[in-house]
Amino acid sequence: MSIYKIILASFLICLVIQLSHGATKERLFSDLEKGALEVTAKPSRQGVLDAGIDKLSITWKLSSTAKKQANFTTIKVKLCYAPVSQVDRPWRKTENELFKDKTCPHKIITRAYNKSSQSFKYTLERDIPTGTYFVRAYAVDAKDHEVAFGQSTNEAKTTNVFSVQAISGRHKSLDIASICFSVFSVLALLVFFVNEKRKAKLEQSK
Repeated sequence: MSIYKIILASFLICLVIQLSHGATKERLFSDLEKGALEVTAKPSRQGVLDAGIDKLSITWKLSSTAKKQANFTTIKVKLCYAPVSQVDRPWRKTENELFKDKTCPHKIITRAYNKSSQSFKYTLERDIPTGTYFVRAYAVDAKDHEVAFGQSTNEAKTTNVFSVQAISGRHKSLDIASICFSVFSVLALLVFFVNEKRKAKLEQSK
């Protein structure tokens, strides 16, 4: 293959990637149908929830005002940062362009669309950071594009939010392993000194 064919092939590949990326950029959150799904998220207890332990009882169903339900094929439910937990954290920033938006990075569940009420009990993942959250459900079409959404909070994302405390400190297994390693190290050091003294005495007796 000549160098010109290689350059042409590379150019065409880059063009396809660019066009695909450009199509993704055109998808805006503001274009989605708002409130097409009714979503609730009920924590397993009051107060601050513990990651890896506490649960959310999540429900979602089609809203009576929904207009694009004919396009729905899948529902993607996600855990999202409330505005108070996005301050001074650009990696959690809300963007209108969906491919840039970092509001809802934590996947909860994906299910085939069903217009009847659906529910799911979600145990907060162990790697969930400390913060204030809400739940959002996206309705997705056959092309895997978001077309509508609903969320467990109001438009300002200030009501029905909940706080999560991340796992801090070391796990018990790590503590036990650390203790065992320390004991082993001390014993090995004692054995070493005993052997050294024994060797010294043997050399002196010769």
